[in-house]
Amino acid sequence: MASRNNFREVDVLIVGAGPAGATAALNLAPTRRVALIDAQTQPRPGIAESLPPAARRLLTDMGLWERFKLERHSPCYGNRSIWGSPHAVETDFLRDPDGHGWHVDRARFDVWLRGMAVERGAFLLAPAKLESIAWDKNRWRVRSQSMEGCLELVAGVAVDAGGRAAPIGRCLGARRERSDQLLCSWICGSARPDSAAAGFSHVEAAEDGWWYTAPAPGSRRVLAFHTDSDLPGARLMADPKNLLERAAANPALAGILSDSDFTIEHSGVRAAHSARLQPMAGPAWFAAGDAACSFDPLSSQGLLNALYSGLAAAEGADRFLRGMNDALPEYLLAMNQVFETYEQRRRYWYNAETRWSDQPFWRRRQSEAS
Repeated sequence: MASRNNFREVDVLIVGAGPAGATAALNLAPTRRVALIDAQTQPRPGIAESLPPAARRLLTDMGLWERFKLERHSPCYGNRSIWGSPHAVETDFLRDPDGHGWHVDRARFDVWLRGMAVERGAFLLAPAKLESIAWDKNRWRVRSQSMEGCLELVAGVAVDAGGRAAPIGRCLGARRERSDQLLCSWICGSARPDSAAAGFSHVEAAEDGWWYTAPAPGSRRVLAFHTDSDLPGARLMADPKNLLERAAANPALAGILSDSDFTIEHSGVRAAHSARLQPMAGPAWFAAGDAACSFDPLSSQGLLNALYSGLAAAEGADRFLRGMNDALPEYLLAMNQVFETYEQRRRYWYNAETRWSDQPFWRRRQSEAS
């Protein structure tokens, strides 16, 4: 038996302190004993992401709205796209009842959510690695390893918020079903905050994929290209110099980057494919965020889903602990509906671009829609 200093009994164990895990923790912590573990002491710097106007309702429901406003993330007033034709189309949020959206500094946003979880009473252990999890009669027995040594926990419910790796779900036999091979190569750099493109994201289809650029907090901008990992463009665009050179040959992108005095600071490549964990929950465990389902960045739905599924997992975990038999099936129904609706919309978006129907990237997606 572990010593008292190396043993903790909680109601809910959450693996992964990103947006989904932190959201689940901050909603459970006021009434439940919650342990939140993550492999990283601090979230890794990444590319800026967007939150749509509808996020305001979720933040309000969780009692976070006033604090979120103090974070001063950059407003997003709309989207410009060149998709399905060579002509740009602009969609603004002026008539949206929830107001504008936001270009979010992900690392800062993640730190803020973690802080809110701890402030509300969650126990955070980071960096820490999940070593094992097993069901023992009516509770989970968990071993995690941190710089302080091995910590043993027992919990009534586990929440897998460990990202695409889905460490709990996979350990329990769940499998991820991928819909595609999308890969994102990105550059983040300094940019003038008063450029003509400030406040708007720009999406543009290309022969072998699609472009995205948007302002980011702190006088920065992100530029990204999305294509399938097995296509020649994936290897080429992984080099930031090639990425920038190709963007400079695109009239719309060249104008945006020039006007904003864009300068490279750092770059990276990350998975961007759609996938769903099967199943997304089981007896006494729930998956949330990318661990449950991950979305094509074209949908701008990933961060919003992290908040939504984190809240839903918290509600499911609480209902399960109160002995409500419908907690698991209701969560599965809701999350599967979210993913199936998303897949319908994804097929619609890609089917709207027909200029390169003979090219592998587009042919794959249009065959899905037929």
